[in-house]
Amino acid sequence: MEVDTATTPEHNREFADVDINNGSVSGASDEEEVPAPGSVTLEQENDLFVSAMTPSEVHQRRISASNLEEVLTDDGDYFIQIVISDPQKVGDGMSSYLAYKVTTKTNIPKFKRNEFSTLRRFSDFLGIHDLLVNKYLRMGRIIPPAPSKNIIGSTKVKMSPQQTEPGTPINQEWIEIRRAALERFVQRTAQHPVLRVDLDFINFLESDQELPRAVNTSALSGAGVIRLFNKVGETVNKITYKMDENDPWFDDKITEVEHLDSNLQKLSSALKSLVSSRRELSVLTGLVAKSAAMLSTCEEHTGLSRALSNLADVEEKIELLRSEQANSDFYILAEFVKDYLGLFGAIKCIFHERVKAFQNWQYAQMQLSKRRENRGRFELANRADKLDQAQQEVEEWQGKVQRCQQQFDDISAEIKREMERFELSRVKDFKANIIKYIEVQMAHQQQIISYWEAFAPFAREIV
Repeated sequence: MEVDTATTPEHNREFADVDINNGSVSGASDEEEVPAPGSVTLEQENDLFVSAMTPSEVHQRRISASNLEEVLTDDGDYFIQIVISDPQKVGDGMSSYLAYKVTTKTNIPKFKRNEFSTLRRFSDFLGIHDLLVNKYLRMGRIIPPAPSKNIIGSTKVKMSPQQTEPGTPINQEWIEIRRAALERFVQRTAQHPVLRVDLDFINFLESDQELPRAVNTSALSGAGVIRLFNKVGETVNKITYKMDENDPWFDDKITEVEHLDSNLQKLSSALKSLVSSRRELSVLTGLVAKSAAMLSTCEEHTGLSRALSNLADVEEKIELLRSEQANSDFYILAEFVKDYLGLFGAIKCIFHERVKAFQNWQYAQMQLSKRRENRGRFELANRADKLDQAQQEVEEWQGKVQRCQQQFDDISAEIKREMERFELSRVKDFKANIIKYIEVQMAHQQQIISYWEAFAPFAREIV
């Protein structure tokens, strides 16, 4: 179904202002992930936990929702504004792709310029998301999800006969949905006090050079199938593995996240039905308008004919309003809720990373116990030739246990900070969007009332 994108709410086109602190960013850890107990061989044990460095903590400051609309203030705060516009089809056939103009305004010292723009394709957005996930997910930081690939929608665009000259707009509903989703992704990333000053993210916004392509854009590739099975395995692990939790905050928070996610799923389903019903109502209202117009042409009574003609005009105007209401339902609420469902999925990922950190810690403790048992046996057997090596292994695994415990404590503390920041942002985001939605709906209803009030005199003239 075609939708007039001219009626799309303007909030999707506006810059989102974000205040930021001038904090430094720690580097990402390149450590190897330690398997769960029993998943490695004895020959692989000494290769585990190599260079398991604890990431340095980054000072973070809370972000209030009022800061989202602020510009540079006298006290020297920083801001960043990002907007995605002008989708352009480049090339022909299945080798073609869409390029989006990414425009940034900022006064962050890490950027070389204050205002700049670059062209990025969909795989570039997936690529920067993958880089941020690889850097920060194991630290317990919430990475905003990138939009998912839509094979059907992208194929229709690739095969469309539209012109491909630069600057040619592509006015399709699917294009606008993807553009808005990509804009929300980069804006949410820019709201994060650490991600927004990441060098790869800065390069994504600022560089005019072509970026390395993401490798997971093919939906039917062999690697994609392998990743699917890995995700299924991780999902089972998330469900079946129970931690011996000493901090009740995590149990309460996980339960809260599950409940919110479940309710948002129901709300998303209801909003989809609402959008569908509103669009269907718009079509039916248009049929009423056509029927009233036809009746007015064959009605001999002058007053009744005039009333039917004006009724047709009113129904035509209401048809357009119903379509605008459907667009506001979709762009202001439905897509917003869908976006937060993705964010809750990202939150579940950081909780899962904490579970893996706990498993690494438990595995290291198990190996330390084994090394201590070996040392005890050598002492009882008076095997001096083996005792020095056994003592060295015990000391080595003692260090690994300490590092793994520190990593578990670090990610636990980081998740608490991330959730505190997320809760502040979530509450104010929902408040702002619901208020905006109510205001738009009230304006539509007032317009409908004015249409019927203008029609009333014509109805009274019928004698």
